[in-house]
Amino acid sequence: MHNHPSGDPSPSQADIQMTKAIIDIAKPLGIAVHDHIIVGKGGHASLRGMRLI
Repeated sequence: MHNHPSGDPSPSQADIQMTKAIIDIAKPLGIAVHDHIIVGKGGHASLRGMRLI
């Protein structure tokens, strides 16, 4: 989870790529990444909810 100081909670390509990399690294260790939440002034975005992960 992190915030976007711009206020726009839309995930950037870097957010998506970094999350997928963390999922790939964590999986062999038995660690599950359930979601990546981005908070902005206008609300929040869930990568899982957006079906990006």
